[in-house]
Amino acid sequence: MAISDPSVIREHLEVVGSDGGHVGTVDGVEGQRVRLTKSDPASGGTHHYLHLDVVDRVDGDRVVLTRTAAEARDEWGVKSVG
Repeated sequence: MAISDPSVIREHLEVVGSDGGHVGTVDGVEGQRVRLTKSDPASGGTHHYLHLDVVDRVDGDRVVLTRTAAEARDEWGVKSVG
């Protein structure tokens, strides 16, 4: 199930997989995608994007995904899609 209110996803929140593994840091929300900062060490210097469908919830200062960290990295995109 995707998050019902994406407005709770704020800049600088940590993004973690369902296994608790670090995926990245929120840079912002663009349409139906979460943009991750390119300055996060996990990013390799590139903005990455995750579809809102993979966001389970915001838990404190963390965005928790419905995928493990490895699965999320396999699925992230490098361009914003409409």
